[in-house]
Amino acid sequence: MSNAIKRGSGNVFEDLGFENPSEHRVKADLALRIIKIVEERKLTQAKAAILIGATQPDVSKLKSGQLKGFTLDRLFSFLLKLDRSIEIRITKPRNKKKRGILETVGG
Repeated sequence: MSNAIKRGSGNVFEDLGFENPSEHRVKADLALRIIKIVEERKLTQAKAAILIGATQPDVSKLKSGQLKGFTLDRLFSFLLKLDRSIEIRITKPRNKKKRGILETVGG
């Protein structure tokens, strides 16, 4: 076993060999934002579910990072229902290796 330390790519999903690592990262970032808003508002999972138009088990899945079955559109709709705006920017990549990367910013 090698003791060499390898620098990560900045995307754990890429480092672990996931297909579509950029999408997984964005979904994780969006889910985290949703859960932070729910916690800031001190909502129960049941009340949050009603507010975002989901089920309580869906909110529980978001909270535990089980994002299979959640599309980006659905996560965006949850944020809109939580009074958040969404901006999408199209730019030339600064780094060719980072082409196609989706990023979330701000709260």
